Amino acid sequence: MFFGGDNQGAIMDGMFYAKAAAFIGAAIAMGVGSLGPAIGQGLIGMKACENIGKYPESAGQVRTTMMIAMGLVETSAIYCLLIAGALVWIGSALG
Repeated sequence: MFFGGDNQGAIMDGMFYAKAAAFIGAAIAMGVGSLGPAIGQGLIGMKACENIGKYPESAGQVRTTMMIAMGLVETSAIYCLLIAGALVWIGSALG
């Protein structure tokens, strides 16, 4: 059995580990990948509110700049979502 026998069980174990690694990788990618953008968006909002409080006459310009910055920061979270989706898709396509 160990030498030249049917190794179907070993192949299935390998597929199980590959699927598990893909799903765990997707979970880690979303968890860690959404942490940075969440902190960044909080800091952007905080600084925008501080700036509007100091200079109320420039509220429209600050708000526009804040929305553009929020969109740029959010793209990294969207990329993490795409990578996690690809990992889940590949993991479910295995075996």
